[in-house]
Amino acid sequence: MSVRVRYFAAAKAALGRAGDEFDGVADLGALEARLVESAPSAAEVLARCTYLVGGVSTTDRATPLTDGAAVDVLPPFAGG
Repeated sequence: MSVRVRYFAAAKAALGRAGDEFDGVADLGALEARLVESAPSAAEVLARCTYLVGGVSTTDRATPLTDGAAVDVLPPFAGG
């Protein structure tokens, strides 16, 4: 199972890259754990992020991921 991930704004800065592809992540919690494992300093930013899974917004880390899923990692945005 492969999942394509894109990072935006503070998540992109914290992880130091624009995206990744992961195998073997069953849900958002497992994905977030892999991200923190690869960049421990990103944990605080990732904890505040919203995820878009197939274009649907969620903060539920139990959200399942399917093969070929597209996931966008969106930190809170400031401004007006």
